[in-house]
Amino acid sequence: MESSGDHAPAADTQSQTPGESQLVAAARVFALLADPTRLHLVWLLTQGEADVNTLAQATGAAQPTVSQHLAKLRLAGLVEPRREGRRSIYELRDGHLRRLVLEGLSHADHQVSGMPWHD
Repeated sequence: MESSGDHAPAADTQSQTPGESQLVAAARVFALLADPTRLHLVWLLTQGEADVNTLAQATGAAQPTVSQHLAKLRLAGLVEPRREGRRSIYELRDGHLRRLVLEGLSHADHQVSGMPWHD
């Protein structure tokens, strides 16, 4: 959990109208997450770090496809790789993305399942 001095809660940071740069940056993140395979990869990384082969197996996508998606996420600064021998192990860069993805999938679960909406 973040300490109170690290970052303002989302509710506090959004009391002001976002500027063009914030809107563009957020739209880029949403655009990257609009691909179901990339969204699945990021969701898997909310569960913990993983290498390309593990992610490919979990998504059912080919390893080169997963590598290409991870490269896009890495270039956007959403995931971070580290080398472990010949393998690259990926993890999410920050908790904001983790919470965004989990909330988005929770929203989708309500849509698909018909569960009542809540705050």
